Amino acid sequence: MNNMDNDMLSQEEIDLLLQGSEDTDDHYDSNDIITDMEKDTLGEIGNISMGTAATTLSTLLNKKVTITTPQVTITDSDKLSYEYPIPFVAVDVRYRSGLRGSNILIVNIDDVKIIADIMMGKDEPDTDRDLTDMDLSAISEVMNQMMGSASTSLSEIFMKKIEIEPPEALKITLSEGRKIMDVLMGNDPIIKISFRMVVEDLIDSQLMQLIPLSFARDMVESLHEKPIESEDEVNNLPLDGDNNYMHMDDVQGDSVSGNNSAIAEDRVHEGEHVIVKNPEFETFDIAEVASFNEPIDLVGEIPIELTVELGRTTKRIEEILSYGPGTIVELDKLLGEPLNVYANGKYIAKGEVVVIDDNFGIRITDIDQP
Repeated sequence: MNNMDNDMLSQEEIDLLLQGSEDTDDHYDSNDIITDMEKDTLGEIGNISMGTAATTLSTLLNKKVTITTPQVTITDSDKLSYEYPIPFVAVDVRYRSGLRGSNILIVNIDDVKIIADIMMGKDEPDTDRDLTDMDLSAISEVMNQMMGSASTSLSEIFMKKIEIEPPEALKITLSEGRKIMDVLMGNDPIIKISFRMVVEDLIDSQLMQLIPLSFARDMVESLHEKPIESEDEVNNLPLDGDNNYMHMDDVQGDSVSGNNSAIAEDRVHEGEHVIVKNPEFETFDIAEVASFNEPIDLVGEIPIELTVELGRTTKRIEEILSYGPGTIVELDKLLGEPLNVYANGKYIAKGEVVVIDDNFGIRITDIDQP
């Protein structure tokens, strides 16, 4: 989006364009196309997958990310081209296993610039500049990570391994997209799922997901092994438990377990002679903490952040951009080698990992002498 576009359209106007018009959504009688139960199911699938995706985006940006409960409507390519005439970044996400089909994520161009600038470590994101290939590469990798983690969540509820192809991001209008994107070709009904995405005080706009009707029905039938016919079936879905907001605090990191360990291991590419196994730690009971140094009264209550470093490695940007779920990154630490302990970023000691009840801990083995 160039500066002329910024002069013509405010952020609020862009958000209104992304939200679309409620009147135009009535172009279809949705009950003639999908049932309310199917619509609710698609909403919950989006709720669960985008909740996990929000957690991943929060980790990538090191900022709190909130993606709201989705709104599901019916549309088509003609209506979309008319409602959204300005350029957006369209991210084409295709499934390569578990599900057969593709969907498109529509992202505001300014949001893409902000996300890319944060990932590049800029203190102040610049939305006045032109969109670059680096921005498109960055959002492609962000979506690869977000939708990859979402696929892991979907693997749990569908009870089968689900994987995606590396997404491709394009700056495009939806009218232009009808010529090159499968989802927008033809004029069959399309499921439009709208989310509100908030990244602290930097982003507050709309994220839109477009799914072909046939693919949406396949997901519903695959989940239930038959079309949804009753409200009881929807009530039995493996829901999050909170139908309002999904963000980094709502999704626990230990929610993916059990059979998904095998899912992650299957993602190691053939030819990579890598052994992946769970570490075995000696369990220690909580003992009385002994004090070896008397605190200095004036500074004894000042909090210090302790950090334990598992290891480091150096990679080229092109290697990092190729990462996806299941990628193995080798660190410079050997198995059993002591880990470095830092206090407010300063190296102070070495230690070894222990487990105290259900928590990790560090047992100091060597103190750095000043």
